[in-house]
Amino acid sequence: MANVEHSGSGDAVGAGQADGPGTRIGAARAALWLIAAVLAIRQVAVVLRTPEGERLTDLETWLGPNGVLHVNGSLYDADRFTGPPFTGPPFAGLVLKPLARSGEQALGWAWTFGTLGLVVVLGLIAARALPRPVSRRTSLLAAPVAISLLILSLPVRNTLHLGQTSIIPVLLVLLGLFAVRGERPSGLLIGIGAALQPTMLLFAGLLWFTGRKKAAASTGVSFAACTVLAWAAMPHDSSTYWGHHLAGAGLGASPDANANQSLHGMLLRLGLEGPLETGLFLLLSAAVALLGLRRAVRYAKDGQLLLATAITGCVAVAVSPTTWQHQLLWVLFAVVGRVGKRRSERYVWPVAVVLVSTLPATMMLPNMPVTEPVRDNVVLITALAAAVAVPFLLRAHPQYEHPIPTDYAAPAPARWSRVPLLPFWRRVLTRPNLLLELLLIRVGYSAYQQVRLAATGGTISGGRATAEQHGEQIHAIEKFLRIDVEHWFNHLTARTGWLEDFFNFYYTSFHFVVPLSVLAVLYARRPAEYRWARSALGFATVLALVGFWAYPLAPPRLMPDLGFVDTVHGVQDFSKPNYGTLTDLTNQYAAMPSLHFGWSLWCGLVILVIAPKGWMKALGLLHPFLTLCAIVGTGNHWVLDAAGGAAVVGAGFGLTYLLSGPRVSRPLKAPTVTAAAGAPPLTDTSKHSAKDGTPS
Repeated sequence: MANVEHSGSGDAVGAGQADGPGTRIGAARAALWLIAAVLAIRQVAVVLRTPEGERLTDLETWLGPNGVLHVNGSLYDADRFTGPPFTGPPFAGLVLKPLARSGEQALGWAWTFGTLGLVVVLGLIAARALPRPVSRRTSLLAAPVAISLLILSLPVRNTLHLGQTSIIPVLLVLLGLFAVRGERPSGLLIGIGAALQPTMLLFAGLLWFTGRKKAAASTGVSFAACTVLAWAAMPHDSSTYWGHHLAGAGLGASPDANANQSLHGMLLRLGLEGPLETGLFLLLSAAVALLGLRRAVRYAKDGQLLLATAITGCVAVAVSPTTWQHQLLWVLFAVVGRVGKRRSERYVWPVAVVLVSTLPATMMLPNMPVTEPVRDNVVLITALAAAVAVPFLLRAHPQYEHPIPTDYAAPAPARWSRVPLLPFWRRVLTRPNLLLELLLIRVGYSAYQQVRLAATGGTISGGRATAEQHGEQIHAIEKFLRIDVEHWFNHLTARTGWLEDFFNFYYTSFHFVVPLSVLAVLYARRPAEYRWARSALGFATVLALVGFWAYPLAPPRLMPDLGFVDTVHGVQDFSKPNYGTLTDLTNQYAAMPSLHFGWSLWCGLVILVIAPKGWMKALGLLHPFLTLCAIVGTGNHWVLDAAGGAAVVGAGFGLTYLLSGPRVSRPLKAPTVTAAAGAPPLTDTSKHSAKDGTPS
């Protein structure tokens, strides 16, 4: 298992190569490095803007009152210090002790930029460690992508903020496996990493079973030497860590907290305690370690050492008694595994891993009791899947390098020669992966909620005044156009019991139910149409967010002195700028454009285009009409808000047309030309897929 076999040393760019492809590769590489630099600068700015007392909390173990250093105190005595006790092994404390002698401000700068330097090295090593065949171009493009993902990942972001040492063990392992020459130096680095995070000892098993027994022995010796050194320097802390706390179990936050993404933490959250929980944890850990290491050895012998390293790291995440968020970097490296025989399936696993590694769990799953077991353990579930379940392809598999091509629709002629503007964004006819679609919809909607709330612009002070001023502008324009029917229809609704009940129910219920139902039907029955409709809806929603941000608008029910009745929420107290819990849940001034009407119009247009029956088309168009009546009758929108909603929906369909061309839904037919003997049958699908496998 020589290191050279796993480094990206593929094709070099020839001197006589055409300037076109080389120029495009250079431009793409420059753009990716620019993105990585911007992300790094942003993260540094966030850390350095943090108050000094809130930075590097792991090092605060050494700080007493008035910043006096306690170099002889216990690492694990929570009563001695204002913050939580140290969570790492004694050797990590021994390494950090000299750092605590520096001033916190100087150390903050050095630690932040030093950590970013380690991240860059980590990304470069990971890019070079991609399994063969990987061209030099791919390696050069992969490096900035890897660095960007590392900077965005939750473990690195927390490391920059908290001052944890989680990056160093990962870097030592990768250096030992992919950078240094010789088995003993390799084992030495991995052993030091294990002294910082004891579960890294699992890599000794990977080394042993892949034939690098000297490296495995060196790992054990260096780990033992570092542990003995720490024991000699800090005997009390060492006995506390290894004996009383069983290798760190129970240190730091409560072990049943959601931050502890290990099997031990999951079992505690499920309500198990005492000997039953301990025995089950040990049993499950042994099973995961056995199955995970067997899989890791298999992929290492297959030439996918980086994947084998990620699998071993995911095993370490699961079996550690406590695995805090900053120790979860191994999950992100599992993105290198290839899953799926079809080209369209290759995006599911990487996207899921990146989302899990970079976003809070609450953004991926709603805060509901039924989703709690998955939401609270989503990172652990991903690590377990990578360790024991996900069927990564071996390099000898026929679909490893040549997946089954994606079925594309034949390009439809457009009215303008430059349409589509993105020729590679072609119509995929196959049904997208359901799990990935649900995950992206949930994440997209969560991001939409966050941006919509942020777009309020400070509703308690100037933002509220601006929104009310815009409301007066809209009201004046409607009076000029003689379409100011809101007050009349709102009072008609309020004094007609059955009408008020109907529109209140329609306003609060159908906004989500109907669009989700339309998407579900299209997904099940018309997958090609689903992609077209989904893209238009996504563009419309993004454009609406721009409107919320640029033009905060008070709806009629929140306009003082105009006499509107809030039929849904009840009477509002205009003497107070904060409208209670209602304001905390949503941005009350995100009224222009109206997505209530916009989404309903999207539903009506999609049904009008897709539905085979005339009565279905009429029923589809009835939905935006009733929604318009509901938003006006309940006092939640102006008529011009609906016009704005119609505008963003029209723009959404227009952007979809411009970027990807006219809507098409029929699959390609295989040509009747007979393929040459021994060659695979050639179709238009396979011919085009060789150049592009990007689904819409």
